[in-house]
Amino acid sequence: MSPPISSSCKLKKFSIACLLLASLHVGFAYKILVVFPMPGKSHTILGEGVVRHLANAQHDVTYITPILLKSPPKNVRQIDVTSNFDFMKSNADMLNIKTHMDNNGEMDMSMIFNTMLQIHNMTYHNQNVQKLLSDTSEQFDVVIAEWMFSELYSGFSAIFNVPHIWVSTVEPHWLVLRLIDEACNPAYTSDTLSSNIPPFSFIGRLQQLGSQIFGFGLKKFLIEGFEEKAYAELTPYFKMRGREAPAYKELAFNASLMLGNSHVSLGQPMSLPQSYINVGGYHIETNLAPLPKDLQTLMDNAKHGVIYFSLGSNIQSKDLPDELKQSLLKMFGELKHTVIWKFEETLPGLPSNVHILKWAPQPSILAHPNCILFITHGGLLSTTETIHFGKPVIGIPVFADQFVNVNRAVAKGFAKRVDLSYGMAPELGAAIKDIIGDPKYSNNVKQLSLIYHDRPVPPGKELVHWVEHVVKTNGAPHLRSPALSVPFYQKMYLDLLALIVVILLGIRAIFRIIFKKKSSKVKKE
Repeated sequence: MSPPISSSCKLKKFSIACLLLASLHVGFAYKILVVFPMPGKSHTILGEGVVRHLANAQHDVTYITPILLKSPPKNVRQIDVTSNFDFMKSNADMLNIKTHMDNNGEMDMSMIFNTMLQIHNMTYHNQNVQKLLSDTSEQFDVVIAEWMFSELYSGFSAIFNVPHIWVSTVEPHWLVLRLIDEACNPAYTSDTLSSNIPPFSFIGRLQQLGSQIFGFGLKKFLIEGFEEKAYAELTPYFKMRGREAPAYKELAFNASLMLGNSHVSLGQPMSLPQSYINVGGYHIETNLAPLPKDLQTLMDNAKHGVIYFSLGSNIQSKDLPDELKQSLLKMFGELKHTVIWKFEETLPGLPSNVHILKWAPQPSILAHPNCILFITHGGLLSTTETIHFGKPVIGIPVFADQFVNVNRAVAKGFAKRVDLSYGMAPELGAAIKDIIGDPKYSNNVKQLSLIYHDRPVPPGKELVHWVEHVVKTNGAPHLRSPALSVPFYQKMYLDLLALIVVILLGIRAIFRIIFKKKSSKVKKE
């Protein structure tokens, strides 16, 4: 009979087992480079979400960002590219709300491509990024980069010779899907900058087709030339590592995976390749920060409910024309509801029911049960949070994808659209009364919220799983679409068409010869 095991011996064995488990866990920690250098708060919110989930999974993360985390975890190293904001300062009109009001929110695609190219160049020429790229001892297991109208950030994965994962910040569209499969059909899918939603009219289909053809031509015959010149400047970093730089055209289509800030509850059902993963809503924290005491008290005591108004992080309410500010205040003051307005400076003459917040903890406000309506610019993060917390909205789109986001919300039955204009206050007031007075808007968004939350796993966990899957499988080649290996002329069966034309011409020539001979014979007779 074996002697009894002492409690101290049991404790020692338990400690050894814990150490072994800890060492095994550390053994599966990956070194990940996350690239989100776009100078804008909404973009960094998405970048921070990626970093937070990977860091919580105990991976070592290097984060290229223009907005630094104040208290990053020990396993997060930040590469400072705050100088990217210099571009936005020198192009202030891009985010000036009066400019967009006068231009009806229209944005030129060539201007967007050019803007993003300049920001990409600023990122690569940043001295902190150059230091990272010049250090040949730096090693990573995978690169995750935000796609913003250019494939230049794929240079990071090429330099470090690791798999590449794109993050698409909006609903899937042809410009991103072509990188991992093929462009979607413009007959029933919207362009990212289009305000049209399917089903399209005949004119709508022509507009979508024209937009895709123009965008493809602009990218192929103009922008790619500038991108290749910018990519060529990275050649020294390859030589430092004893390798030749791969061709840019090959590199651009070599991503292992695309993580999409999208979900069917937000957009439309689409046929997507295996390498596109919907993780919309991953940026929303599971445990929300509590509201400040004064704001908590205000919302708790709002007998008639709270209307929350925000134009997002890029466009600021303080830049609205003075006459519009005053007409909005007058309209809000006539409501019985409590109004919380994200406004970036002191606003005199506030009605008793209107409260100004220079900074607003938006998710925590929307999560409060007394929040009954969200007036928003229609950015995808705000739209996602709307469905996450089940709140009806009034959308006031300003630029970019906000028009199609708001139009989708209207089509899904939980929103009304009000166009930005100098005299929009009466229309906004009428829309507020319609939505609050008709329960269908609230019921529709609650149903969509159910669809949004009814997933096998939360989006953050799915994000981490697929990043780890790409590393474990050496770039996930099994997910690569065969469409990437098929030339355009073969996809369109142009070779078959050419063969048919040749055969028909041959038959025609043969018949002409035969008829010519018969005709000659008849003449001789």
